[in-house]
Amino acid sequence: MNLIEEAIIYATSLHQGKVRKVEKIPAILHPLEVAQILATMTDDSEVIAAGVLHDVVEDTAGTLEEIKKRFGERVALLVESETEPDFPQEDRKESWKKRKELSLQKLKNGTDPGIKMLWLADKLANIRSVAREYSERGEKVWSYFNQKDPLMQLWYYRTVAELTELELNRTGAYKELIKHINFIWPHTFDSEKTKYKKYKEVSLEGCRKLGSGKKGDVYRYNDELILKVYNKNNTYADVEREISQSRKAFVLGIPTAISFGIVSVGERYGAMFELLDAETLTECIRRDVSQTEFYAGIMADLARQIHAVTVKAEEGFPDARERVKRHIENGIGRCDAALAERCKKLVEAMPDTDHLIHGDFHTNNVFLQNYEPILIDMDRISRGDPVIELGDMCLYYASSDGMDQDMPDPYLGVSFGVCRRFFDGFLESYLGTDDPERLCRVYDRAKLLGNIRLIHRMCKNEVPSDEEKERVKRLLDEVSLLAERVGRLGMS
Repeated sequence: MNLIEEAIIYATSLHQGKVRKVEKIPAILHPLEVAQILATMTDDSEVIAAGVLHDVVEDTAGTLEEIKKRFGERVALLVESETEPDFPQEDRKESWKKRKELSLQKLKNGTDPGIKMLWLADKLANIRSVAREYSERGEKVWSYFNQKDPLMQLWYYRTVAELTELELNRTGAYKELIKHINFIWPHTFDSEKTKYKKYKEVSLEGCRKLGSGKKGDVYRYNDELILKVYNKNNTYADVEREISQSRKAFVLGIPTAISFGIVSVGERYGAMFELLDAETLTECIRRDVSQTEFYAGIMADLARQIHAVTVKAEEGFPDARERVKRHIENGIGRCDAALAERCKKLVEAMPDTDHLIHGDFHTNNVFLQNYEPILIDMDRISRGDPVIELGDMCLYYASSDGMDQDMPDPYLGVSFGVCRRFFDGFLESYLGTDDPERLCRVYDRAKLLGNIRLIHRMCKNEVPSDEEKERVKRLLDEVSLLAERVGRLGMS
């Protein structure tokens, strides 16, 4: 007996007597359908067997331990990726979103290609059923589910589609999933996604890395083009969104590099930009640190140009304060609830201004072309008080307190001391003053916001080191002192 046949017998015995909640058909027919869909994408028997077994742990008395013993470690791993966490003390209606979010993390972070195939096959089988019922009963179909809000159901299916697109967009299964999503929620995806499309595949062989950031790396592809390669957790929609925001900024007169094509780079998305004879400001500083203050002045001029533009919420520019509040909740809020509340009140009391803000303003995101600056990485573009922008800059250039100033910054490749020189020069040029009292006041406000973002970033580590814990503690103490000292936030 082969692996798939054994899985069918095992799953059939465990699902015996169970029925599907919508169609009231024998429950075993769903995992068999999932296995059939998987067989259109792969001949990997372990992946197909996992499709047969994917509901065993959630819906029957079967366990991952038994699956591992009978079918092997990889099959158990694949089944576990599709098994939602259980919160027995909570109503399943109330825990729906939490269960889905935690499960989606497994899809996003999984390294076995079978995980995305399994998720795609399961969601396609599910949405086939939903679409059939929807065509007969309309919105009444949602009454069968724990989550009765169709917009939340859309969020879930759309996220799965976005997370599986790069690897599986050429499969018939993926195109059918998009077709059903668009049938139930019209115009969710471009209809072109249901047709055959091959992304241009490019290689990084021979390409020189120009810089790195949180979202990805930037390379010199040839004499005319640069290539931004996004991290694996960025979806096609993320890349599209950044390109759309870049175009908005360009129309507003901001010197922005516009992408003319999305490509695939292995298992990651990339975007091509035409930038002739351009290099990042970071490269310029590395080449001649004696010119640090000169380049700081160029950066300050660009910041003033950005912040002089005013925009509106209805134009698609989010309030930057909301991002800062999320950083507080998911950073300081995990460590000190009272301090988090103090910081949130300071942010909420900030002036309600509509200045354009880049949102990730550092020298790896600014290219010089004939000494003219050009911006990239526009996905955080928003509106608000410019001090938020200065706070973001503090994260990169003034977050090295207590460290050896001769050590190289891991992102920028120049010493921490040079980073601080750059920021001090930027601040003087941006504010147009060398008045120490004015500079100190703005610096303290920016430093408070920079520490908020840094703590949020450091709290993302699931198992922080002792050194990281100690640094977070120092940062929390500094935030408390700064919150007391600044009194309020804002440039004025």
